Amino acid sequence: MVGLGSISTPMCTTSPLPSKPNPRNNFPGKLSHPLLGFHKVHSLSLSTHFSPQKNKLTQTHFTLKASSVGTADYTEEPATKVKFRTSLSVPDCSTSLSLLGTGYREKVFAIIGVKVYAAGLYVNPSILSKLDAWKGRSAAQIQDDMPLFKSFFEDPMEKSLQIVLVRDVDGKTFWDALDEAISPRIKAPTPVDESALSTFRGIFQGRPLNKGTSIFLTWPHPSKMLVAVSSDGLPTSNDATIESPNVGSALFDVFFGDAPVSPSLKTSVATGLATILK
Repeated sequence: MVGLGSISTPMCTTSPLPSKPNPRNNFPGKLSHPLLGFHKVHSLSLSTHFSPQKNKLTQTHFTLKASSVGTADYTEEPATKVKFRTSLSVPDCSTSLSLLGTGYREKVFAIIGVKVYAAGLYVNPSILSKLDAWKGRSAAQIQDDMPLFKSFFEDPMEKSLQIVLVRDVDGKTFWDALDEAISPRIKAPTPVDESALSTFRGIFQGRPLNKGTSIFLTWPHPSKMLVAVSSDGLPTSNDATIESPNVGSALFDVFFGDAPVSPSLKTSVATGLATILK
């Protein structure tokens, strides 16, 4: 997503987001992964997309080992010390989602790196049964494989990105930076896209986003994105529904495209996928 300006640090006075995606503007710093361990079990109810006769497939479930800090129920993103639940239930999602990877966004001012937020990607475990074509790939191969991430996004299983702010941010600043990341990725916005962006903007205008606030971006389907903001625990409802395939796809590309704004998150997710797809 974004490196955010106007955060509660005196040095952060400029808008940190480039107008165009540029991998040289990203600063990966440390790489992290949530110490994923996995096991496979047989399931008779992978999802509603399987018929009763065909759903006797092998489903991959996540089991996350306890990190050096925290418990087995949480995984700590080491650069920011933000703890992410290993299993997450979000509003209007049909099943509990499992943590696949974590990372952080850092903006460099002069020579000083300022961390803005941590992020964790959650997925419906059933999606992993669709990725057999990538079995045996290394994390490095997966990370550079855009067809894999495109297939990952286009699958109709739920995915959710949790963003946890590690600094106070003004809502307008947050949106402006987000918009600067999304808009260049939509080459010819339609009226549907413009309406979706207007709805998205309205969530953050005039809204202070304090340190510790979580923003949940959930894709129940590639054509729909749910947005929820919570300053205290998990949300009980969504703030808005964004029904624009172009906007949803552009936002996913912000994190998992060729020039991700959080390289550490994409690396962590690739590592998690490589572990599963051995």
